[in-house]
Amino acid sequence: MSLQPTTSNLPPQLKVCGLTKTDQIQELISMNTDFLGFIFYEKSPRYVLNHLNLKEISMIDHQGKVGVFVNEEMDEILNIVQQADLNFVQLHGDESNNFITELRQKLNPKVGIIKVIRVGNNDDNNKDKLAQTFSSNLQPITYYLFDTDSKAFGGTGKQFDWNILNEFEIPIPYFLSGGISEENIGNIKALKQQPFALDINSKFETAPGNKNIDSIKKFKTLYQQNR
Repeated sequence: MSLQPTTSNLPPQLKVCGLTKTDQIQELISMNTDFLGFIFYEKSPRYVLNHLNLKEISMIDHQGKVGVFVNEEMDEILNIVQQADLNFVQLHGDESNNFITELRQKLNPKVGIIKVIRVGNNDDNNKDKLAQTFSSNLQPITYYLFDTDSKAFGGTGKQFDWNILNEFEIPIPYFLSGGISEENIGNIKALKQQPFALDINSKFETAPGNKNIDSIKKFKTLYQQNR
């Protein structure tokens, strides 16, 4: 899995998050899905360890396995990454810069870090928050992921105002998340700095963790055509 940003003439890569079913995971792999997201947050309705164990996840042959963590203990993250053979850690909570720096030092160098920035309304408070984030020197981070702010830490199916991203020069490649669907895919063109990848989840389910594969196939074709 390349850690470099996509070039302007290529469509964004695709991450499907909240996976719980082995047969659906294999179908997504056959579709050349770039990132597979597994949620290790017990309060999530898509908590993967209610469905698959770490050994089963480790046996999934894919180079873009992402473990999603929310304010988890560092030792537990390191343990899960090793046992599940993850390629990326996605930090979706309130992890501090010091925590991320220490985690980077302890992780296998081949494991990337995705830091989620939860975005609220397009107002001065949120603009200040983003400005502070981008001005901090977070060298250990491989990608940002912008998602809609919520107490549930993602999976809301709601879209934040993407226009707020046009206010900034984003220093590293990023994933776009939060309510992405067939209805709003065309609006991504309006982003001055295009996303490295799209992260889809709840809009493509029949129930939490049960993905609608046909809908994902249709979406993938649609966003490739929209570039």
